[in-house]
Amino acid sequence: MNVTDLAVPLGDGVRVQAQRLSQENNGRPVLVFLHESLGNVALWKQFPLRLAEATGLDALVYERRGYGTSSDEPLPRPYDYLEQEGRVWLPRLLDALEIDEVILVGHSDGGSIALVAAAVLGNRVKGLITMAAHTWADHLTLAGIRDMRRRYTEEGIREKLMRYHGGRTDALFHAWQDIWLDEGFQRSLNFASWLDAIQCPAMIIQGEDDEYGVPEQVTRIVEGIGTQARPVFMSETGHSPHLQQPDRVLLLICDFLRVEIDQKSANFG
Repeated sequence: MNVTDLAVPLGDGVRVQAQRLSQENNGRPVLVFLHESLGNVALWKQFPLRLAEATGLDALVYERRGYGTSSDEPLPRPYDYLEQEGRVWLPRLLDALEIDEVILVGHSDGGSIALVAAAVLGNRVKGLITMAAHTWADHLTLAGIRDMRRRYTEEGIREKLMRYHGGRTDALFHAWQDIWLDEGFQRSLNFASWLDAIQCPAMIIQGEDDEYGVPEQVTRIVEGIGTQARPVFMSETGHSPHLQQPDRVLLLICDFLRVEIDQKSANFG
């Protein structure tokens, strides 16, 4: 497996940091990983590499604007920041790297962005996997964010995040907290049109003990996408299935790709 670090210019003064995991995949789709609200490339740990090796697919892991070593993002965040990332910036990144067919793997905010991207990119997306995606701010979402505000200073979360985001850590944390606790943002969230436009097979995963989302987050996403989507609730799992139960998630995704994509698409495999 060849690992290449990339600084990719996307126009309008934006540059994103990415990591490409490459092997001889004979033109098969590329796994694209979209990180959580406080994540970056490193915080995925070994999961992208393990999934790439298990599937034999190339992978792309990248940091959105404002994260890690990518360009700054305009603050405060606009109400449509999730849509912008899926509608504008991810397609630009794929075009810049000349990546055509993809399988999107998104966690938390990255899962929500993946939903938008799957709608926008159409048949370029051969599969969609989300973990703890959210399409509205439910009571657990808001309670979890408020609790994280306390933990950020009282439990050393700030110091841990600074290892990954450096001097922009406070700005990043408050950008996330402020937008989700903004009542105008909460009222504006509406993913219905994006979900209705998704045509690829989709697996929507959530831990049964997810502290940031109610089960209806999954069921509403699946209902919005339609019969090509299936829900997966993981027992003894919280907000980060790929870190808390990595072996189980790897098996779930490999089975999903084999059954829903490999056996049904002449363009895969």
